[in-house]
Amino acid sequence: MMDSLRKTLGSFAMVALVFVGFIFSSFSTLLLLSHNQLLSQHQSNMSTNVNETYGDDLEKALAKATKGKNKTLIIAIVNKAYVEQDVEGDGITMFDLFLSSFWLGERTRSLIDNLLIVAVDQTAYDRCKFLRLNCYRLETNGADFGGEKFFMSQDFIKMMWRRTYFLLEVLKRGYNFIFTDIDVMWLRNPFEKLSKNETEDLQISTDRYHGDPWLQKQPINTGFFLVRSNNKTVTLFETWYGKKDNSTGKKEQDVLVDLIKSGIIGHLGLKVRFLDTLYFSGFCQDSKDFRAVTTVHANCCRSITAKIDDLKMTLYDWKKFRSLEVNSTTNFHWTSHESCMESWK
Repeated sequence: MMDSLRKTLGSFAMVALVFVGFIFSSFSTLLLLSHNQLLSQHQSNMSTNVNETYGDDLEKALAKATKGKNKTLIIAIVNKAYVEQDVEGDGITMFDLFLSSFWLGERTRSLIDNLLIVAVDQTAYDRCKFLRLNCYRLETNGADFGGEKFFMSQDFIKMMWRRTYFLLEVLKRGYNFIFTDIDVMWLRNPFEKLSKNETEDLQISTDRYHGDPWLQKQPINTGFFLVRSNNKTVTLFETWYGKKDNSTGKKEQDVLVDLIKSGIIGHLGLKVRFLDTLYFSGFCQDSKDFRAVTTVHANCCRSITAKIDDLKMTLYDWKKFRSLEVNSTTNFHWTSHESCMESWK
């Protein structure tokens, strides 16, 4: 009798354990499904927020410009003042000169396919589409970025910060890019001179080069740089943009200089190469070698009109150099940047 009772109780216990296990398993499954649904909803909300800000067109534009370049593209930002032609003058715009440099440069023509033009107003966007380039229209509520923005004016500073925020978004999406100002002439393919070492997070141009690519006390210029998308560079750009509201009277470049001086490169573990003006030159410090120069930036210049005048001469000098025989020993010099010097008076 006792043995029978023990067997009955044992069977009951086994059934109870199986039942409890089934209930626990079902409850865990429901919790997991609930969690996944919440996560899916959260991601959907994030996606919606991104799409509301930039729209799906941004991802399409980025993907199109990176074809064959392993998620690496070239980004330039333009406004009406850079693309609008003055029919009373010779009709040459900064945008025209920029695109001409790709045509006249060595091994640069194919790079047009990897160039994304980001237009901050409708006129610039229409001009870009007319030229059948890769174009993206960057909307900014309550801001007019169409006219010329003189160096260090309030509108100039606002536009530079808007640019920084946009480039942060591109990094967050996993894209590497060369950012170039429109007043940079591409005389040779810069990818051939930039380091291919993927451990280098940022390669940035300088107004004057002090002989050491790792020396952090360099006068940087944010008009031309290559940045790789990773957690460190995203954090750098987030920190950089986060200083916007506490940097009255400073342009974004000044704030990045301050961050470098405060040690952010070491703090984030960034590897930053500062570019030699022998290859990546500008009006602040001309390259001394026509056979090495890769880009020329109209830095140290205040107005668009002055930049156009002197960049025309830059392309004229370049075409004269290219017309020489390969073995020519002629010592070439850049035409002095008279209009840019006058622009500060």
